[in-house]
Amino acid sequence: MSMRLRKLLRGLVALPALMMAMHTPAQDLARDVQGLRNTTVLIVRHAEKPDQGSGLSPRGEERAQAYGRYFDPLQLEGQRLVPQRLIATSDSKDSARPRLTLVPLAQRLNLNIEQPYDNNEFDKLVKSLGKDNQAQVLLIAWHHGKIYKLIEAFGGDGEKLTGQKSWPESVYDWLIVLRFDDKGQLSESRSQKIQEHLLPGDGD
Repeated sequence: MSMRLRKLLRGLVALPALMMAMHTPAQDLARDVQGLRNTTVLIVRHAEKPDQGSGLSPRGEERAQAYGRYFDPLQLEGQRLVPQRLIATSDSKDSARPRLTLVPLAQRLNLNIEQPYDNNEFDKLVKSLGKDNQAQVLLIAWHHGKIYKLIEAFGGDGEKLTGQKSWPESVYDWLIVLRFDDKGQLSESRSQKIQEHLLPGDGD
């Protein structure tokens, strides 16, 4: 066997160890923060709607602006939580409100608003997050009629969290906080509904 061939073979044997050594701590962290393990999911209804049109009412625009400050950072039980992903239902001809609700915050945090699923595809969203998510805090804006279904898909109980059988038509000022343990399972004891008190009249 020639000297050149022996050197080539030794190099091939050493290649796997070399590749392992090239992994950075950041890559290891990215692999570790997968799915919903140790994740906090924040859920809001889109901001107030006008009598007609797919956008927000003036009060809805005011709430969207307030969210920009409220979530940067969210002060919760001694923690400072800043969303690392923003997710909204896909726009439809009837409503772009979930996306519009997050626009001021997206601009403030320099984040894209993800819209991979429509209002009825809450189960697909939850499955995708369970498989591929590296954010420890994420914020979702959805339509109120499906938020309980979204919570259920995460493993929770909307009625138990809110004390209401369904999300009231007139309520725009609730924040749902879902916390997941190190196995990616929802911790019901650490999950809650928060009354926002962002605008005059909130909580009335």
